[in-house]
Amino acid sequence: MSCSTLPTTRPVSHPWLAHYPSGVPAQANVDAYESLTDLLEAAFRRFAKRDATACMDSRMTYRELDELSQAFGAWLQSTGLERGARVAVMMPNVPQYLVAMAGILRAGYVVVNVNPLYTARELEHQLKDSGAEAIVVLENFAHTLEEVIEHTPVRHVVLAAMGDLLGFWRGRWINFAVRHLARMVPEFRLPLDGGRTAQRFVDVLEDGSRMSLRRVACRPDDVAFLQYTGGTTGVSKGATLLHRNVVANIMQCEAWFKPMLDKVGDQQLTTVCALPLYHIFALTICALMGAHFGAMNILIPNPRDIPGLVRTLAQYRINMFPAVNTLFNALANDADFARLDFSGLVVSNGGGMAVQQATAERWLKVTGCPVVEGYGLSETSPVATSNRLDLQEFTGTIGLPIPSTEIAIRDDDGRDVPTGQPGEICIRGPQVMAGYWNRPDETARVMTPDGYFKSGDVGVMDARGYVRIVDRKKDMILVSGFNVYPNEIEQVVSLHPGVLECAAIGIPDEKSGEAVKLYVVKNDPTLSEDEVARYCRDNFTAYKRPKYIEFRDELPKSNVGKILRRELRSAA
Repeated sequence: MSCSTLPTTRPVSHPWLAHYPSGVPAQANVDAYESLTDLLEAAFRRFAKRDATACMDSRMTYRELDELSQAFGAWLQSTGLERGARVAVMMPNVPQYLVAMAGILRAGYVVVNVNPLYTARELEHQLKDSGAEAIVVLENFAHTLEEVIEHTPVRHVVLAAMGDLLGFWRGRWINFAVRHLARMVPEFRLPLDGGRTAQRFVDVLEDGSRMSLRRVACRPDDVAFLQYTGGTTGVSKGATLLHRNVVANIMQCEAWFKPMLDKVGDQQLTTVCALPLYHIFALTICALMGAHFGAMNILIPNPRDIPGLVRTLAQYRINMFPAVNTLFNALANDADFARLDFSGLVVSNGGGMAVQQATAERWLKVTGCPVVEGYGLSETSPVATSNRLDLQEFTGTIGLPIPSTEIAIRDDDGRDVPTGQPGEICIRGPQVMAGYWNRPDETARVMTPDGYFKSGDVGVMDARGYVRIVDRKKDMILVSGFNVYPNEIEQVVSLHPGVLECAAIGIPDEKSGEAVKLYVVKNDPTLSEDEVARYCRDNFTAYKRPKYIEFRDELPKSNVGKILRRELRSAA
């Protein structure tokens, strides 16, 4: 688009700056580090003696994380992978995740985060689309990889086990819980033809410890992560996050959080890492910002086990608790959780999905610490806005743009709308992705000529700069903080021979914010709800599966035959 065809927009004003808390600058020091590698290595040196993680009664120091990630990175380099190669990580919140992530980055490669609960179909797409040549997978999920590996570019498989870094190294000692989890590992046999290799995580570390990691000078514009997110076309796309994007967001968050976190004083910050590390929220806030602060992350492999989570939390004096509404709500209504000591809790930051007022009020009553809601996306590394951390009441907004971030509210023609009027939330800042991996057409749809990312969310900004989400331009469904795209659901379900056509929408759900409802027109009169549900279990990870299935004789359509989801939503 030439300059002459740019839409006319007013210069973006910054009313939010007048409402920043004391001590928060307008601009963050986003160039503090050349790369995430530099940031991590600085943390390893500075906080060597501190505990980096606590998981299932076992701890790992920053010195150990430094040494183990060097060994892992050296081994990766020994496989002959070229600089910039993609390495997938398919694990829950266990110490091995942090070792692998740091090792991949330090070796000059790109981390591809994979949800370990993905179905074979979902995993195959992500491995093929990213071009991942290696994968680190917890053995509990290796059976899924077995189904698709021959159709992917993966040549090197590293198999991790729950007990690898818990207790004595190499699993010589393993507690009861780990032995119990080991019995839950489904059988698998990875095909090793075609030059593929498969090694145990502990063996890789032992081999790598005898090698030297070749120092790679990562540049700000090198790719650090491919963070996969759904697409309006139903195809999952990789948000290309550069080293400078993620470094910038860490420094922006530091500028925003630091005045409140200073209340902790010189003691080590303790963060609850219950959100999955493969999700951008926990990746940035817990893993990476945590390292920058020298924090100890309490890794929670299974946050759905509320009694187990509460027993874990009882062992620590927690300072920071990032979560989604679903988890805040479950804990705030748990009697044992209410008896914990919250005297050290200074930040409870909510994101991923809307925080409900009832949940926020209950959490404040139980813990004495308000839930501070923010907003972001995979494409923005993720944080773009946040409420002030010193607020003591629920605002119902997603807060103010954080330092070095601009928010514009625009109409469909790309023009800024008047204050208080609804429009698409558009975000500009150093944390905005470079684009979608190998999808210039999709990138062009969401990036404006003047550098804003179009979020697809409709919001209003008041005179103070506070932003409130009022609607969603896309038909995306938000289930417990995870994006679900109706087109993907519909494309896959329509392949069932018993389905003539179908439509998926999101409906309000007290537990998860929204839930998927599927409308089906039968091609086979004998098709049952149970059969559709089984098919969905086989093809979708849990949060994407329809919670409700309804059969209809026909679906509402426009005069050109397009299914009208909005009519289904209004009738739901």
